[in-house]
Amino acid sequence: MDPAEYPFNIRAFSHGIDLILRSKVTFFVGENGSGKSTLLEALAECCGFNPEGGNCDHHRATFADRSPLAQALRLSWLPRVTEGFFMRAESFYNFATYIEQVSDLRAYGGKSLHDQSHGESFISLFANRFEQGFYILDEPEAALSPQRQLSFLKIIHDLSTPGHAQFIIATRKLPRQVDTAKRDGPVDVGLGRNVSGGTRPRLSWGRSLL
Repeated sequence: MDPAEYPFNIRAFSHGIDLILRSKVTFFVGENGSGKSTLLEALAECCGFNPEGGNCDHHRATFADRSPLAQALRLSWLPRVTEGFFMRAESFYNFATYIEQVSDLRAYGGKSLHDQSHGESFISLFANRFEQGFYILDEPEAALSPQRQLSFLKIIHDLSTPGHAQFIIATRKLPRQVDTAKRDGPVDVGLGRNVSGGTRPRLSWGRSLL
């Protein structure tokens, strides 16, 4: 690991990472290049999810195939989570194409994701595919209208409130509804700082670990 090379030269990673994600919903908020998507992709790789989007059934990379940051990360879980999904907006088209080739689409609402608008296909994924587990979402609001964003937040609420799911979400701008709700509910917001307390999961990367 060379601290002068990408991604270890990103400011948020320059002194290592030690995060304990307590809340059922955590947002990483930052500008382009701040490292939020890089961290989520590495986390998805460590979970065995396809780094282009998907879950453990779609791809399981070997350690040698993982990105440098994924190889450096150390995760601890209480309990260990194997169900979940990694969704990244920028490669969603490729994921939708892959699903048409390998699935009968029942788990995605029974309709081709390509036969819907971009925003509709996102909501179809969220409403039909998300049940329980660990969900890593990279800019999921990118294709959503304000009304669809409200629908998306309701899906998150309905799954996370009873404890069925945990969400880690990267975004460039925190939705106003979340900005208000986080004052009264369990929503962590941050990047490159400690998010303390709680049980699952814990992400660590430090030079002493490498």
